[in-house]
Amino acid sequence: MFRTALRNVLAHKARLLMTVLAVMLGVAFVSGTLVFTDTISGALQRSSAKGFDHVDVSVQPEYRSAEGDRVGRTPELTQAVLDRSARVPGAARAVGVVGGFTALAGKDGKLVGEGFGTQGGNYWGTEDPRYPLTGGRAPKGPGEVLIDSGTARRTGYRVGDTVRLSVDGPVLTPVVTGVFTTDDGSVAAGGSLVLFDTATAQELFGKTGTYDSITVEAEPGVTQTALKAELDRALPKDLVETTTGERLAEEQAETIASSMSGMKQGLLVFAGIALFVGTFIIANTFTMLVAQRTKELALLRAVGASRRQVTRSVLIEAFVVGLAAAAAGLAAGIGIGAGLRSLMGPLGATVPDGPLVVSPGTVVSAFAVGVLVTVLAAWLPGRRAAKIPPVAAMSSVHAPASAKSLVLRNTLGSLFCAAGVAVVLAATTMDRSDGQAPMGLGAVLLIIGVFVLTPLLSRPLIAAASPVLRLFGVAGTLARQNSVRNPRRTAATASALMIGLTLITGMTVVAGSLQKSIDEMAAAAIEADYVVSMANGNPLSPDVEEKLKRTGGVTATSPLRVAPSRIGGETEYLTGVDGSTIGELTDLAVKEGAFEVGGARVTVDGATAERHGWKAGSAFTVAYEDGAKQRLTVAGVYEGNEMMRGIMLDTATLAPHQSDPGDLQVMVKTSGGASDSAEDRLEKALGSNPAIKVQDKEDLSGEIAQMFTLILNMLYGLLAMAVIVAVLGVVNTLAMSVFERSREIGMLRAVGLDRRGVKRMVRLESLVISLFGGVLGIGLGVFFGWAAGELIGTSMATYELVLPWGRMAVFLLLAAAVGVLAALWPARRAARLNTLQAIKAE
Repeated sequence: MFRTALRNVLAHKARLLMTVLAVMLGVAFVSGTLVFTDTISGALQRSSAKGFDHVDVSVQPEYRSAEGDRVGRTPELTQAVLDRSARVPGAARAVGVVGGFTALAGKDGKLVGEGFGTQGGNYWGTEDPRYPLTGGRAPKGPGEVLIDSGTARRTGYRVGDTVRLSVDGPVLTPVVTGVFTTDDGSVAAGGSLVLFDTATAQELFGKTGTYDSITVEAEPGVTQTALKAELDRALPKDLVETTTGERLAEEQAETIASSMSGMKQGLLVFAGIALFVGTFIIANTFTMLVAQRTKELALLRAVGASRRQVTRSVLIEAFVVGLAAAAAGLAAGIGIGAGLRSLMGPLGATVPDGPLVVSPGTVVSAFAVGVLVTVLAAWLPGRRAAKIPPVAAMSSVHAPASAKSLVLRNTLGSLFCAAGVAVVLAATTMDRSDGQAPMGLGAVLLIIGVFVLTPLLSRPLIAAASPVLRLFGVAGTLARQNSVRNPRRTAATASALMIGLTLITGMTVVAGSLQKSIDEMAAAAIEADYVVSMANGNPLSPDVEEKLKRTGGVTATSPLRVAPSRIGGETEYLTGVDGSTIGELTDLAVKEGAFEVGGARVTVDGATAERHGWKAGSAFTVAYEDGAKQRLTVAGVYEGNEMMRGIMLDTATLAPHQSDPGDLQVMVKTSGGASDSAEDRLEKALGSNPAIKVQDKEDLSGEIAQMFTLILNMLYGLLAMAVIVAVLGVVNTLAMSVFERSREIGMLRAVGLDRRGVKRMVRLESLVISLFGGVLGIGLGVFFGWAAGELIGTSMATYELVLPWGRMAVFLLLAAAVGVLAALWPARRAARLNTLQAIKAE
C-alpha cells in the first residue's frame, strides 16, 4: 500500500501541483513571518545589549505608589546620590544620565526620525565611554551639541554646521562640535540622538541638579552582583533601586521581543487565513482524486485491501505532498524574510545589521504546519475512499452522495448559522470590552455554518444568474449546469474566495464608518480652527500658549492639560483648560446644569459623573499631585467623547499644584478662520519648530484617515495571499473538472460545439463560481461590519454605519477577475482536447 501511494503521487504530479502551491504559499507566509520577526528582534536585541557594555549597575529612582490622598511621585536623584554612588567600594566610575525628547530638524526643515527615537541626552565631561567620538570635541555650554554618526550621514550635517532643534520649548540653533557612534537600539532603528553637556541637558530637560538615572562601572575583578550589593548598602532603599547591566539587557530583550510579538501575531493570523483557505483546496483536490480513482480503489478492496489500508494510502499521499510543499514553503519563506529585511531600509525603517535568523523552531513549524494541514485536509476524503464497496469496480463511477448526507449537512449548517447569528446579535448589546470575545466566537460559528450550507446556497444564487448566462447560448446554459452539478465542489471552491472577501469587506466597512464618525466628532466637539501639539505626543511647554495668544489674528486659546489627582482614594485625571475661552473653542452637549469652568467650579463628562454619582451642584474633595486638597463643585455635566472627556477645571486653579506643567495640546481660534496664511502665522510665531504640529480639523481627520488607510493597505496586501490561494483553488477545480468531463467535452465537440464555445463554457463556469463566492463574502463582510459597528457604537455616540459601495463593487469585480484569470489554462486545455480520444476516455 505504501508503494501504491507513492506511485499514485508520481502518477498525478500535475493534478497535485496546485495543492502543493497552495500549501507552499501558506507555509511560506508562516516561515517568512517567523524568519523576518526573529531577524529583526535578534538584531535589535544584540544592538541594545551593546548599549549596556559600560553599565555594570544602574541606579534609578524608585516610584512611590499613591497612598491615601497623595498622588504617586518619583523621588529625584541628586548630585549627592551620584557622589555617594561613585565612592562605594568596587566602583570605578559613576555617570549621571539625563535625557528626553529632542526634535532635530534636517536641512529641509523636517523632523529627523519622524518622531521615532528622536532623543537627546548628556555627554559626560570631556570624554564619555558610552559615546566614542569619531570627530570633533565635546560640547560646552548651551550653544554646542554632538550628533550621532547615523543622523550625520542621513542629514549631511558636519562638524561646524549650525542645526535647528527643540527640547520642549523654543527653537535652539547650536553648533555641531562633534560626531559620535552609539549602539543605542533606537538610533540603529532610524532615530536620532543629540548630546549636550550635562549642565545644559539638565536645564533643557527640566532636571536642574538631578538625573534620570546613574550608571556605575565596576573596577576590574568586581562582579556586577557584588557592586550592586555595595550600592544597596550605601544608598537609601526607599529612594532608589539598583539593577545590574545584565538584568537591564535581559529586560530590554524581553521588551523588544514583546513589541515584536504583536507584529508576529498579526502576520501569523493572515498566514493562518491563507492556510485555512488552502485546506479547502487540499480537501477538494483529494476528493476529486478519490472520485477519479473509484474503480482503482474498488479493485484494491476486491483483492483484499482493508478500509484502513485504503485510508492510509490516501493519507500517505497527503503526507508526501505536504512534505514537499513544506520544504518548498520553508525555502520560499526564508527568501521572503530576507526580502522583507532588505526592504526595511528603503521604507525608512532602518534596523541594525545582523545575520538572517532561521531558528529550529521556524523549521519545525514550517514542516509541522505543511504536513499537518495537508494530512488533516485529506483525512475526510480518505475515509470516503475507504467506504467504496468492491462491487464499484464493475462501474466506472461510484454512487453519488446520498440525499441523507445532504440533509445532515444542511441541518448542521443551519444550526451553526443560527448559533453564530444569535451570538453575534447578543454581542452587539454588550459593552465593547465584554462583547469582543462573543463577537469573535459568533463570527467563527457563522462562517463555518455558511461554509457548510454553501452547497444548498449555490443552486438558488447561481440560478439567479441564468438570465445572463442564456445570452451566451449553449455555452452559458452548459456553464450553469456544470456549476450546480457538483454542489460540494462548487461550495469548496467558492468558500476559499468567500473567506478572504468576508474579512476585507468587514474591515473596510468598519474603517469607513469609524472615519466618518471621527470626522463628525471633531466637527461637533471642536469649534477651534487649529489644534497645536507635539509631534511625538509629549506635553507642550506652557510658553507655547503664551506665544500663540500674542500672535496676530488669534482671538482665543485654551490648553488641554492632563494632571493626576486623588478623589475618594482613587486616582482620577483632571483636564485643565482656560475657563474663560473653553466655551468658544468647544461645542459639547450639556446634559445637566451649565458648562462653566472657573475657580472651584468644574464641568464633568457624563461617564465620570455616573461613576462617582455626581450631579449638577454636587461637591467633592480633590487631592492634587502636591498633596494639597480643595473642595470643587460640579457646575454641569457634558456629553464626553473620544476627543474631549474628564473633569474640566481652570488651569489657574490647577497650575499652582503642578511641579512640571505641560499641555497635551492647545486649541486656537482665529479671526478669519482656518486658512493657509493663518497657519503660516502660527507656525512662524512658534519659530517654525520641527517638534510642533499645527493642524486644522481636516488635518486631524486626515491623520486619523492615514492611520486607517495604512492598516487597510496592510490588510489588502496580506489578504492578497488568500486571494492567490483562492485562484489556485479555482484553477485546480476547473482543471480536474475538465479531466473528469473529457468524454462529455469530446461529445460536445462531436455534435458541433467549436473550440471557442468550449472555452466560453469553462470561463463562464469559473466566473459564476467566483462571483458566487464573492457575493457570499461581501454579504457576510457587511453583516460583520455592521455588528462590529454596533459594538463600537456603545462607546462612541457619533458612530454611524457607512457602506463603501464603490469599494464593494471593486471587490466584486476582483472576484470576477479571479474567475476569468483562473479559467485561462483549464479553458485552453479543454479546447485543445482531441475529440476522438476524449470520446474514448473513461
